[in-house]
Amino acid sequence: MWTGRQLLHRQLIIASLFISPAVSAMTLEEAWQQATQHSYRIQASKSQSLAAEQQLSSAKGQRLPSLNISGGYTQLSETPSAETQIGGQTARFPINQPGSGNAQAIISVPVFTSGRISHQIDSAKASLKASQQQLSTTVLDVRLQVAQAYINVLRAEAAVKVAENHVASLNAHVEDVSNLFEQGMVARNDLLAAQVERANARQQVVQAKNQLDLAKAQFNQLLTRPLNEPVELSEQFPPAPGESLEALTETAYSKRPELVLLSHQIESLRLQAKSIKSGLLPQVAVNGGYQYQQNRYQAFEGMWMVNANMNWKLFDGSTRHQAASIQQQANALEQQKHDLRNQISLQVRQAWLDMQEAQKRIKVTRSAITQAEENLNVTTDRYQQGLSIQTDVLKAEELRTLTINSYNNARFDYQLAVVRLRRSTGL
Repeated sequence: MWTGRQLLHRQLIIASLFISPAVSAMTLEEAWQQATQHSYRIQASKSQSLAAEQQLSSAKGQRLPSLNISGGYTQLSETPSAETQIGGQTARFPINQPGSGNAQAIISVPVFTSGRISHQIDSAKASLKASQQQLSTTVLDVRLQVAQAYINVLRAEAAVKVAENHVASLNAHVEDVSNLFEQGMVARNDLLAAQVERANARQQVVQAKNQLDLAKAQFNQLLTRPLNEPVELSEQFPPAPGESLEALTETAYSKRPELVLLSHQIESLRLQAKSIKSGLLPQVAVNGGYQYQQNRYQAFEGMWMVNANMNWKLFDGSTRHQAASIQQQANALEQQKHDLRNQISLQVRQAWLDMQEAQKRIKVTRSAITQAEENLNVTTDRYQQGLSIQTDVLKAEELRTLTINSYNNARFDYQLAVVRLRRSTGL
């Protein structure tokens, strides 16, 4: 037959493990939405993507005509003149004004650039795609951080409940020992030891609450909210992927934005190298416009003009080396991509194994809770009957608390492993 204290144990353990979340509690999906909308990291990544769009527009703009308008005024110390011999006499006549203005408006259109501009445009397109994949990577990283903070809050809340449960159990034990002491059945030392153990348990409650406050502040920081804003969370998590390890690894290879990011960066660098090499080949442009030179001695001060010019660098000591340098950067990224594939494979395997381990721990610790509770009840009965010492009771209570904490840690480690597995596969 259980005593009132034993029934209290049972009620406390059930309350600590199965308390329902508040109706208005935030879900993990809602936390992700808030973080995505307000995260400074994501906003910075979006700005980088917008910058890449402007770079693409700049590259495309090289194909368009460019209009250059210039003008000026020149004042000379002497009047420009020409001399000639007429009848043995030297004759001098002016050919320009000592002070004159000039202006011109010239339109230049690239006609043939040997692929220089087209390669730059394609390189900018690949760079834009890379920046978009970087944004996706940042979103996944932020979501993972939020999920970790979310689970840390729930873990800390569970730890507070267990610590408070521990104090409540020791309160009941102190009451039992006090009654036995008043009846002369136990020594005063037992009562003092029980009171000291209860004081230590109360200290653990203070520490657990401090850890909970810190976990909530970290969670609020990731959501860009005031650090002291109340946090109420619900234990709702995304489902675990059901595929095999091999299938999950293949999914990661196809979905991880980091791999796609590196592919686009490699493509961008190689196209950039081609664009630089194309600068050594013929470049043809057509120019046209209007030129004005103020000169009253000139028959036509203003004239329309058109010309075509070709520029061909037959030798350049730096351009080829510059292109080769960029090509080597692309080769380096190619090697990093291979290394990243290996890292991703390891990340998926580790998260998958952690999930399997946590599942097994949950089963073991769940059954161990009942055993630890029964052990405490039996030990308490034996102590009340004088068949065991108080140290056995305190050890049994400590074991029960440790078992509950192990169960909670297993539960939250499982959810954390699921989140990390989804992140490692790009989901």
